[in-house]
Amino acid sequence: MATLGGVLVCLLIAALDVAAAILGIQAEVAQNQYTNLGLSDCREPSNDAFRRGLGAIAMLVIAQVLINLFGGCLCICSQEFQRSSSIKQISMVCLVSTWIVVVVAFLTLVIGTLTNSKSSSSCGLAHLHFLSVGGILCFLHALLCAAYYASATAAKDEAAKDEAAKPISA
Repeated sequence: MATLGGVLVCLLIAALDVAAAILGIQAEVAQNQYTNLGLSDCREPSNDAFRRGLGAIAMLVIAQVLINLFGGCLCICSQEFQRSSSIKQISMVCLVSTWIVVVVAFLTLVIGTLTNSKSSSSCGLAHLHFLSVGGILCFLHALLCAAYYASATAAKDEAAKDEAAKPISA
């Protein structure tokens, strides 16, 4: 039953990340429909791109919160980390990687979304494809979250086996 729960957690996180990625890419497409082809090469803000960008940001944040809740928190201590098992080391590398990717994806989605706020038109930042890059990073986040959850679960199981194997001292 625990493996079914793990599969459901991975599917939930993956679904949130894929939805965020699709919204980010759709926001980029919506933004490109509002290109002002004049001499200034500026873009007018797109309300549709703004809303989709906000949705992508929200789903990415929810996915990161959920993976940290379900994956648990493993202590990072430099001495303990070097002596820990390879499964725990892989888990920590995946956890740090998810945080790096989520920060970069979050920032790119925020920048892309803000270029579509009604308060200003953008001349330059819109050409850097922040929304689609953020969407692609959401796909990467889904993969890293699945790897983190699987390795964190394996590390917890390994720790439980080690604890059960210890002799009881009187």
